[in-house]
Amino acid sequence: MDIAIPVAFLGGTIDRAIIWYLIVGGLLISMGLLESLLQRLPLSPAMFYLPVGYLLGPAGVGFVDFHAAQHAPVLMHIAEAALLISLFTVGLKLRVPLADRLWWLPLRLGVVAMIITVAMLTLLGVYWLRFPLGVAVLLAAILAPTDPILAADVQVRDVGDRDRIRFALSGEGGLNDATALPFMMAGLAMLSVPQAQAWQGSGAILHATWGFAAGAGCGWILGNFVGHVVVYLRKRFRSALGMEEFLTLGLIALSFGVADLIHGNGFIAVFITGVAVRNIEARNSGNRPTSEIMSQMDGAGNEQLATDPRTASAYMTQEVLGFNQQLEHIAEFTMVLLAGMLLSSTGFSFEGVVLAILLFLVVRPVAIGVSLIGASRTPLQQALLTWFGIRGIGSLYYLLYALQFPWSSGAAARLEPIVLTVIASSVLAHGISATPLMSLYQSRKRRRSPDGREFEVQDP
Repeated sequence: MDIAIPVAFLGGTIDRAIIWYLIVGGLLISMGLLESLLQRLPLSPAMFYLPVGYLLGPAGVGFVDFHAAQHAPVLMHIAEAALLISLFTVGLKLRVPLADRLWWLPLRLGVVAMIITVAMLTLLGVYWLRFPLGVAVLLAAILAPTDPILAADVQVRDVGDRDRIRFALSGEGGLNDATALPFMMAGLAMLSVPQAQAWQGSGAILHATWGFAAGAGCGWILGNFVGHVVVYLRKRFRSALGMEEFLTLGLIALSFGVADLIHGNGFIAVFITGVAVRNIEARNSGNRPTSEIMSQMDGAGNEQLATDPRTASAYMTQEVLGFNQQLEHIAEFTMVLLAGMLLSSTGFSFEGVVLAILLFLVVRPVAIGVSLIGASRTPLQQALLTWFGIRGIGSLYYLLYALQFPWSSGAAARLEPIVLTVIASSVLAHGISATPLMSLYQSRKRRRSPDGREFEVQDP
């Protein structure tokens, strides 16, 4: 992709890179101004980024024209960074003790429902799309994980939110990107990709088991160690202050890197690192709400909040989460814009549209129904968990990951538009429905007592 070609402008020329600055700058400022409006409308930011990316591609003004397969290694690492940021953010939001039974919901969705989804999509890939088994497994692994970034509207709203739907969907998004990795590697092994040959046969089970155990252990140890060291230094020596940005990026990179060195699953490592850091704060705060902890120090400066034993841990996690959420917005902007550009190059796929319908209305309902057998939930909760299986950055990452290997140019050329069409369909369908459906859910949870006071009904 050439970005140095000058473009005629008012009798002169303007460098294409400058046009990028103008487009990106204008779009970012527009979204910053429209943020509060979007929260009141049945629209998501991704619904604006996607068509802008599409219009920038060859199907629009032709400003950029590139294909995923040609730039897969570079684009894959960009998508990987965005995914890691989102996984750490989700982990930081889940302020529920690990022994709490609430964790069983995301575990059911992120593992059991994920495996069922992979199996059903594989069958569709083989018997309907007529892909070879290895390609069908790749397609299933790419499309099975739900998105931890684009699902922001249906995730936990604030730290300590124990709503069953929001917590389950948040935890699912944090877990199933890691669950998809063994299936991705198994599919590549079936296609004789040298880097995946260790995942053949029984070796796949061994690698998957070790990957989860090593990744989770690595994330838990690093999150606890770094979190405790920072809080201790702040309380005892009034040092290690500020630079939460470095702490955030350092924890993400360190946990992912160490997990990779020991052949662990880096995605589960980063997610568990975020959970571990939040767990430290919850224990130090006595499980009191973070807002309550911080309110007892009204008028205190940042340094005092960061070093006072009563607020040091809460302040650290609050600052880290705040920075990470800003990064997450930038990651969403970048990756959805990229998805739109790639879709503009490949074009929409009729097979992708049909597959999206089958995924949302058949595969997901079956997977959720089976995985939640025996779990208490209302019909509305069941319907929301079924519908909000949002596909996005995780699927784009795994598509780029697969395309960096030369396994089958013909199948890859067909697979790419199918996946991108499913992602686009999810962005539009779930973006439109998230606000009204979650508002309906919240209104159903509210009841009025005989004296007219409003209260919230507890989950079953």
